[in-house]
Amino acid sequence: MSAALFAAFAFSLNFVVPFIIGDYSTFDFALVRHVVSSLVGLYILASEKGVMRHLTLGNCLQAVWLAFVGYVGYFLTVTGAAIFAGPVIAPAFLGLVPIVLMVIGNQRQGSMPWRFLMMPLALVLVGLVLVNGTAFTAEGLNSVQSVWIGVPLSLAAVGLWVCFALINQAALAARPEMPSGVWSALILVGGGVLMLAFYPVGAAMDLFRLPTLGFGWSAAGSLYAWGVSLALLATVGGVWAWNIAARSLPVALAAQLIVSETAFGVIGGLVVHARWPTPIEVAGVVVLIAGVVLSVRIFHDRQFASGKISLAHE
Repeated sequence: MSAALFAAFAFSLNFVVPFIIGDYSTFDFALVRHVVSSLVGLYILASEKGVMRHLTLGNCLQAVWLAFVGYVGYFLTVTGAAIFAGPVIAPAFLGLVPIVLMVIGNQRQGSMPWRFLMMPLALVLVGLVLVNGTAFTAEGLNSVQSVWIGVPLSLAAVGLWVCFALINQAALAARPEMPSGVWSALILVGGGVLMLAFYPVGAAMDLFRLPTLGFGWSAAGSLYAWGVSLALLATVGGVWAWNIAARSLPVALAAQLIVSETAFGVIGGLVVHARWPTPIEVAGVVVLIAGVVLSVRIFHDRQFASGKISLAHE
């Protein structure tokens, strides 16, 4: 449970990226971040005993596919959504991820009767509406270039992240003998390889500013410092924590816990903008947290009750 909360915190750091990279683009930041993460992944693989038996072609291809779905593909759709739909509408749509995950996860696993999930689900939905309440106001729509392009890209990002969560959990369940660290390392290496492969294409499309602004430390030092920092905390830490959570928690509960990413993101955004939250934002975060706490309470009580029943039968 703590792993899922840490993953939510790590992923929420993505919301502050546009404010810390200066004149460089998010593609420059993604390149640095994923290359550093892949180097960490290679170090983990090199230091793990008996790792060669896990480096099968099937495992490597599955890890690269997950890296594309959950990192490169997700990053491209999110970035495109932010460009065309603006910095407010895109995150508002991404708030749908925990709702969709919770519904699909519980439908597939049947980990909890639906009547127990209605209240926390309603609280989370109301909290997301309150937190993102300004997205579709006149002020929120000022920076929109094209809703017809931005909204489909936002929905594509939601779909990619949901697919990543479900496919990744299924892959972990099919590999009970593989340590979570090794699986995380394979995904990290896959993300770095894909970003390096994308670089020539992106450079030809002028998506990267590194060739223009320079690769030297004097010009790109801040980009490298932030890229390494978030690579270690958000990417490496987030992947590792999420894989632990995916292996030990039902998808429905993990989805509820990941909704705290929105709360962490709001707090981070307020810090970056150096302002106090509005009453509506405070209410939204409080309702979100209430939904998460209620979910944890319900899952804990049901698990405890199941344990008592099994002991009684014994």
